[in-house]
Amino acid sequence: MPEPQLLDQRLAKALSHPLRRRVLERFIDEGEASPNEVAKQLGAPLSTVSYHVHILRDLQCIELVRTEPRRGAVEHYYRSALELLLEDAQWSRLPTAVRRQLAGQTVGDLMQEMGAAAQAGGFDEGDAAVARVPLELDETGRQELSELLRATLRDAEAIQERSLARDEGDARRSLLGLLHFAR
Repeated sequence: MPEPQLLDQRLAKALSHPLRRRVLERFIDEGEASPNEVAKQLGAPLSTVSYHVHILRDLQCIELVRTEPRRGAVEHYYRSALELLLEDAQWSRLPTAVRRQLAGQTVGDLMQEMGAAAQAGGFDEGDAAVARVPLELDETGRQELSELLRATLRDAEAIQERSLARDEGDARRSLLGLLHFAR
């Protein structure tokens, strides 16, 4: 396992460009893909996506999993080599500018996805949840809440694994967004 400082430096570089962050998120969220597939999904030029894929590969954030011959060329398929869920210590070691940029981009993406889901009826079903809860917490309370949210994310991932293992054919894409921030 890499030293925490080295991992933080790699993450800071990987996340410092908005398109590179989106490319990495694509690999984390949806698994294996080629730069060509990612470029089509993101609506970005293949040459630009390929450039950022090479940087992510060099930073060891993604890894090559296979190649396939395609019309006289070789198509490379990559997958994420890490999770994009940072522990508190990793987050705090990232430069402030990177944290602000990453938070702004993530919240912007989340807001865009929530708006699209609201327009398409994504909140119509009874199991959808929306809540806004102002809190007043001391340092211990903030740490307790942070751990609770991390546990919630671990539980959500376990629920997803069990759901996929049942393979009942009724799985639908869902989005869980958790926000906790100073007001």
